[in-house]
Parts: sequence; C-alpha cells; structure tokens
Amino acid sequence: MRIERNKYLQELIDRRHNGLVKVITGIRRCGKSYLLFTLFYDYLIQEGIKQENIIKLELDQTANIKYRNPFELDKYVREQIKNKEEMYYIFLDEIQFVEKVKNPYIETGAEITFYDVLNGLMRISNADIYVTGSNSKMLSSDILTEFRGRGDEVRVHPLTFSEYMQVYKGDKYDGWLDYYTYGGLPLILDKKTDSQKADYLINLFKETYLKDIIERNEVKNADDLEELLNVISSCIGSLTNPNRISHTFKTEKNVNLSKSTIDKFIEYFKDAFLIEETKRFDIKGRKYINTPKKYYFTDIGLRNACLNFRQQEENHIMENIIYNELIYRGFSVDVGVVEIREKQDDGTYKQKDLEIDFIANKGSQRYYIQSAFEIRSPEKEYQEIRPYNAINDSFKKIVITKDHIKLKRDEKGIVTMSIYDFLLYPNSLDW
Repeated sequence: MRIERNKYLQELIDRRHNGLVKVITGIRRCGKSYLLFTLFYDYLIQEGIKQENIIKLELDQTANIKYRNPFELDKYVREQIKNKEEMYYIFLDEIQFVEKVKNPYIETGAEITFYDVLNGLMRISNADIYVTGSNSKMLSSDILTEFRGRGDEVRVHPLTFSEYMQVYKGDKYDGWLDYYTYGGLPLILDKKTDSQKADYLINLFKETYLKDIIERNEVKNADDLEELLNVISSCIGSLTNPNRISHTFKTEKNVNLSKSTIDKFIEYFKDAFLIEETKRFDIKGRKYINTPKKYYFTDIGLRNACLNFRQQEENHIMENIIYNELIYRGFSVDVGVVEIREKQDDGTYKQKDLEIDFIANKGSQRYYIQSAFEIRSPEKEYQEIRPYNAINDSFKKIVITKDHIKLKRDEKGIVTMSIYDFLLYPNSLDW
C-alpha cells in the first residue's frame, strides 16, 4: 500500500542541497520513516542518484544499536562517503536514540551528543543530511542553538482525511466513521477489523507513547501521568487550566496533584507531539489571554485509545480534526474571544464573551472558523454566527458542519460548508 504524501515530499525536495540538516519531526508511527526511506528515496533514485550514495541507518532497530554511540555513528557515515566528487545523502532515522557519551579528550565531563555528530558531518561539502526524530525538545526547540542556525525542520503529522481516503476502500461517509474513530496513523489502514484497529492503537498507546514519555522523563508517579492524559482526552475542545485539573484530581480521584506537576506533565505530552495547546485571543483587544487553554490530540485515534474508545463525542472529535487540518495546512491557530454588550430584561447592559472556535492565521491571511456539528434550526444557525456579527474586520468567516449540505453564503458573506468539502479540498477555505 503506497500513500502519497506530496506536501511533505515537496518540502524535502525544496530543501535539497540547502546546506542545512533537514530535521523531520512528528509523533511516532506517523510516517516519518516512510517519507524519508520510501518516498524521498524513490524520488532520488528516479533523479539518477546511485543507491550506494544514499546512506541509511534506522537507529531504533536493535541491529543498529552499535551506532547509537556517537563516535561509531560518525565513523560509519564517513566510511560510506568514498568519492569526493559525488553527492551523498545521509538518512538517520530516530536520531534521538543516539546516546550521550563522555568526551574522552576533555576532563571537565563534557559530553558528545548527536548534535556534535551532525555539526561535524555538515562540514562535509558533498553530504546532504536528513534525520527524523520523535521528541520536540531534543529536535525542535534546540535546532537553532545546537545547530547554530543550520537546522531546518519539516513537521510531519498523521494522515489527513484526504490522504486517508487515497487508499480507503469505501465512500467518504464510511471513511469518516473510521477516521474519527481510529485516526490517521498509516498502519491503521492495514488492519482489517475494528478489533484489530482498536487493539493496535491501545497497545501502541501504552507500550510506545506512554512508555517513551515515562522512561525519557524518568517519571515516578506514572499512574498520575496516565490519569492526567485521560482527563485531557475527555475534555478536548473544552477550556481548561492546571488549577481546574488539579481540582478534578482532588474531588474525583482523591489525589493531590499540584499545578506545577500538571504543567510539567503537559509539557511532556507536548514534547512527545501527543497533544497541542492553543491559547485564547481577544479579537477586539488584540491580545492573548493566557488561561484557560484548549488541548487537541495530534491523532484522534490515540485520543480514543487513551479512553479505551469509551467517549466518542463526534462533535468534539470533529473540532479536533478541523484543528489538525488547519495545522497541516500551515496555519497558526488560536481560539477567538469577542466581547459584546448584551441588553438585559431590566434595560441594563451586561458584557459577555462569545467564543469563535478557531482563528487561523498564515502571513496576511486570516480565517474565522466555527465547528458546528449540526445546524437543524434557525436558532442553532444564529447561535453559530452570532460571534461573527461582533467582528468588524473583513476577514472571511466560515461555519463547518457535519450536515450534508452544499456550500452556501449568506448576505453578510458568511460561508457554511460541510466537513467533507472542507477536508477533501485543499483550497476549500477560499471558496
């Protein structure tokens, strides 16, 4: 089964020979290795690159444990570069497995890391370097400092709905049912039955993602960490903050979990690319509101597996999928807040905050987006577009619904479209 991931492939092609380390990041099992070792590899072969000029190492494989030592890794790669007149392509998969080793030439206890190896390899004029990794703190936030401005990140996400439908055997309605239940990790498409899909995700969640987070961060109270992830899973699309979560633990679990511990655990989840955080933005005041925030899962199937497929609220799941699609399309995404003055029955006015699910920004582009699972009455439609009436700018305003409707535009220019049209057509926001 071949899934074309043209957006990411083109990003690698555009970065070819740019003198930087191409760092392909993303949650484990989202297709980073497939992108590099299959799609980009095939592209290079078609371009006439010889196989022996593509140096490949999968560092998460036990057969390659030796090369987790940075000295051994450096030695191996350099030995493969045999001709100074030809370009070599270096593919290193799951680079975070490379261990820190004490520098034997310095007595102060300094360590050699994979950053040192990559910085050294960058000095080879006929080497083009590509690495993958599954930990944002090791690979994203440190790129500029450790690579001295010579790192270039390509962030890979699980399959979008349109990518999923490339190979799904069925119509878009059945595809949606599978997608919002089991998510977009590519290997899901190899599973034949619902039980196989569920078992795969539950095992992957516990044995890979949770175990990675616990071991990498040396978490002692693993049960609390897992329970916190359950709480976040239950409230996707809802405003929350550490104080509220701490109160939930106290009242419902009879566990004292401090705000600082909750903050720390949430950072672990974000560093593993498991969840993403979005802030509230005051549209009229043009400022961010730091708390409360919303959290969304990078893959909705993993969110459902975390809860053992118990809470399948399609409206909240749809909102999470819309968020992921906007991130995939390159937008930065905030939750919108707009303040109105509402007249009361006694004739006085009261200030009230209305929420807009998403503000999607990219350069000079901005879109306001509401996720409305169903619009079955004029009252419901008014409720969804009401916040838009308080915004005076000219940016496009959109309502996305699960209802089977054709795109429509009202007299104020507000567009309503189906979730299928939004997800399946990459230019749907500009209709």
